[in-house]
Amino acid sequence: MEETQKNLEIIFKYFSEFSPAQTDQLSQLQPLYKEWNERINVISRKDIDSLYEKHVLHSLAIAAWFDFTPGVNIIDIGTGGGFPGIPLAIFFPQTNFLLVDSIGKKIMVVNDIAEKIGLKNVETRHCRAEDVRDRKFDFAVSRAVAPLKELWKWAKPLLTNERKLKDFKNGLICLKGGDLAQEIAESRLRPHVREIQSIFPEPEFEQKYILYTPV
Repeated sequence: MEETQKNLEIIFKYFSEFSPAQTDQLSQLQPLYKEWNERINVISRKDIDSLYEKHVLHSLAIAAWFDFTPGVNIIDIGTGGGFPGIPLAIFFPQTNFLLVDSIGKKIMVVNDIAEKIGLKNVETRHCRAEDVRDRKFDFAVSRAVAPLKELWKWAKPLLTNERKLKDFKNGLICLKGGDLAQEIAESRLRPHVREIQSIFPEPEFEQKYILYTPV
């Protein structure tokens, strides 16, 4: 537990507004992911000791830019082990999240972790984003899943035009890394791009970005 608290310091370095319940939920993530990682390769084994920096804080870069209000509906496309959806659901307990992934084992992990930490604002589906036809969302989020062109093709039909945030239109928010010039050009989109290092000045986030494409 002491090791977990030490690792959590990277989160508290940038965010201080967690309730005791949220802090407890965050503190449970590392032991739960470690336990699952011994059975299923949910996240890279070399990253498990850096879970809070490489996965949780990375996911929360979205929360540093966007302040989702109560009642906002968000789909996490290709959530994998639950990123960015689970950290965002902890941060925004009044926001509704649907986490989807085509790999059943990963959804099983997400379901177990969400249940064990008491997340009430998370639903999951074992499916592809393009198979979600009965719901609409204000935002789609994604982390290192597919090229921007593909993500937009999946996300756009799921997004409503009914604006919920004062400062942002509904849209796609994705976390990406590396040289994105060709990927953005091929998408024929004009996303707003923000360097994560400008939010969290840590070496880990060099050449990592948030891309926001409004509807």
